[in-house]
Amino acid sequence: MMKYKIVLAGIMAAVLFSCKKSVLELPSQTALSTPIYFKSQADFQQAVNGAYAPLRTLYNNAWAMGELRADNSRYKFNPNDRGTIQAEYIADFTNDANNGIVAAKYVNDYQIIARVNQLLAPIDGVNFDAAVKNNIKGQAYFLRAFAYFDLVQYFGKVPLHLKPVGTLQETALPLSSVDSVYNQIISDAKLAASLLPNKAIQEKGRVTSGSAQTLLGNVYTVLKKWPEAETAFSSVVNSGQYSLIADYAAVFDPSNKNNAESVFEIQYQQGTDGYASNFIYQFLPQPISGAEISAVTGVTPENSLTIEGYNIPSPDIIAAYEAGDKRKPASIGAVSAGGVVYPYVKKYNHPHAQTGITNDNWPVYRYAEVLLFLAEVLNEQGKTSEAVKFLNQVRVRAGLTGTIAGTTADLRQAIINERRFELAFENKRWLDLVRTGQAVQVITAYGARIKANPQAYYFPAGITVAPAAFTTISLLFPIPNSEAALNPYF
Repeated sequence: MMKYKIVLAGIMAAVLFSCKKSVLELPSQTALSTPIYFKSQADFQQAVNGAYAPLRTLYNNAWAMGELRADNSRYKFNPNDRGTIQAEYIADFTNDANNGIVAAKYVNDYQIIARVNQLLAPIDGVNFDAAVKNNIKGQAYFLRAFAYFDLVQYFGKVPLHLKPVGTLQETALPLSSVDSVYNQIISDAKLAASLLPNKAIQEKGRVTSGSAQTLLGNVYTVLKKWPEAETAFSSVVNSGQYSLIADYAAVFDPSNKNNAESVFEIQYQQGTDGYASNFIYQFLPQPISGAEISAVTGVTPENSLTIEGYNIPSPDIIAAYEAGDKRKPASIGAVSAGGVVYPYVKKYNHPHAQTGITNDNWPVYRYAEVLLFLAEVLNEQGKTSEAVKFLNQVRVRAGLTGTIAGTTADLRQAIINERRFELAFENKRWLDLVRTGQAVQVITAYGARIKANPQAYYFPAGITVAPAAFTTISLLFPIPNSEAALNPYF
């Protein structure tokens, strides 16, 4: 018995000693611990996969700030359900720093940035295949550049985190200037372009050197650095890696994911594992019965939806398409909701097996946009005849004749108009209006039309927008209060 007690005491002592650091020591109140230790190629591959993951959440609501904010789409006001109306405030320019949709964008972008920083810090200290390492690094630099580009366009000055956070003090940084953020984006995008393989070699669904060059060209276009933008976009066009799909509607078909026109798209996967999309269900006008939903989705039975429904094509964009434009019927359909026919975004409506679980990816960059960007930057340098060729490639695919615009000014507007139809409901319209200096003028006039005839914009009889709507056309969103409260610098 005595021997048993001695052995037991020895075991307990060993257990206590081995647990000393994890159980008996209090954690530091100023340092943050990281439970992830990168030791192998597989670890870094998992880490970069994790850096992509917040993109799905980001794009579930990106339409609210990219399309609904502009003149392409509206919401159907529901006076009987006022619990899910934050997107209304974005659409009507009455949002404040407490808007949850805006906060979600901010948080998801910084989740991407944090995961990239955690990956990049140790990767050069671990030995594994050089080509694989460069590919992973290139993807990481692209994702960080992409997230910061999203932040700076929507928020302006933001904190610039470029390394893993190790202490509580490091979690709060002052706002960096817009120029500093753009300089970092350009640096990261250039590194990504130099490290990433081309589309023919890269695994489907991952970013490529063409993705990075397109991002870089987009940044230069926003900054009006036309020659640099031309170089970036020309490298994509001359790469031979991309081409327009003959049928516009086929570009968005889930059976045709990551096709020849795809430069970068957010990957979703039908199923119950959390990777599915559900855009069509968000974009249906509501209230709508299950039978009415089944009529457009083909899924039976469907459950009724009773809140509002968002991103409903506006009367303005419906009327603006040219006659014979094949993109209109591919992008906009008709649905009965409560016995009334409304337009809806058809672009993301494809066959699926289960209600609320769809297989649609979200297009971020397409070759058609590269062509339109290249036309724009050429035109801004006075190369109008060259620009027309790239614009007309997009128009001909849409079933239209070549542009009649002949002057630099006319072609400038023709290209912006073409972007509206080619990229409709892909979250481009608001940023295009801001980038081209048209946002205040276009949206002020748009708001006036809504106030003059609210029923044409999906308001019930006797109801219109709030009096404060469209009185101040803010080009940037406020940094969310939930974040500002944690940072002493702002």
